[in-house]
Amino acid sequence: MRFYPTFFRVVFSGMDPEKAHQIGFRLIRLAETTGASAVLRRITRPHPSLQCRVMGLDFPSPFGLAAGFDKEGHGVAALADLGFGHIEVGTITGQAQPGNPKPRLFRLVEDRAVINRMGFNNDGATAVAPRIRAARPVLSRRFGRSRPIVGINIGKTKVVELEDAVQDYLAGTRELAAAADYMVVNVSSPNTPGLRLLQGIESLRPLLTAVGAEADRSAGRHMPLLVKIAPDLADSDVDDVAALVTELGLDGVVATNTTIERTGLVTVPDRIREYGAGGLSGAPLKARSLEVLRRLRSALPKESTVISVGGVETAADVTERLHAGADLVQGYTAFLYEGPFWAARINRGLRKALAAR
Repeated sequence: MRFYPTFFRVVFSGMDPEKAHQIGFRLIRLAETTGASAVLRRITRPHPSLQCRVMGLDFPSPFGLAAGFDKEGHGVAALADLGFGHIEVGTITGQAQPGNPKPRLFRLVEDRAVINRMGFNNDGATAVAPRIRAARPVLSRRFGRSRPIVGINIGKTKVVELEDAVQDYLAGTRELAAAADYMVVNVSSPNTPGLRLLQGIESLRPLLTAVGAEADRSAGRHMPLLVKIAPDLADSDVDDVAALVTELGLDGVVATNTTIERTGLVTVPDRIREYGAGGLSGAPLKARSLEVLRRLRSALPKESTVISVGGVETAADVTERLHAGADLVQGYTAFLYEGPFWAARINRGLRKALAAR
């Protein structure tokens, strides 16, 4: 199972990163169509001891796949076969959009990091919702009561002005809520102009209030709702978000998204400047993501959920986040470097850590 880093170096390292991602994702989906999925499930299925209940939902493992890998709901069931306790699909916008011009994805191999300025490229909520609805019964048949949980991450369509953002989020919510186990409002990507301005409390309050009400109405039940924030927020702003989440009775926070910072990187500065703008993810985000997690956990009531993401690579990283107060942990960038058995290795490590305790 550890052959993948060599495979990555030989096959993918010289390839355009977005093309490599598309090929890798096709291979994961191909495994499902060739009948290999049953074998994969036997190898990767999380041990029952890892089950946890969060937001009223039963997760087979606290470790899941962050938004960004499957932006359009094409591979929910195939990704579930790899051992993730949940798969967060998206970011999905109210309208279809192509995203930013290419190239828009860049590897920083020496830093085990990625810079992206994808720009929420996706087919739009109307097209994506049926794919996720179709995946749900497949998961139930394959996994029964211990099926992986499906989250849906929503964002603002680029051409929609900020003053119309609430209605745009509501359009996506109406289409997607019934297909989700939980939803995340993304106001923290650096790749949609002006989006991060919605993290300001006076903008965030009406947005989260409206989306929460519409999600419950569209789903016909309470839809767990979280907000995803940037690591670049000042500590005082993190505290303000925690206070707003408490005030609104929101289910929780996903912390954190990518960063616009470029400090402390090993990759030569000229190459980083050549890559240009975008959000940095991966190992360099670890320290700040952990800081934000601890700050949120100390500010939020016990019943509020914190999903920690950013710089997570190993079972030890996941264990550290859980000990720091995370209810769930997500990863993404390390998946690109570690390959399809990454989640299974993390789950095995978590089981050993649990047994040791």
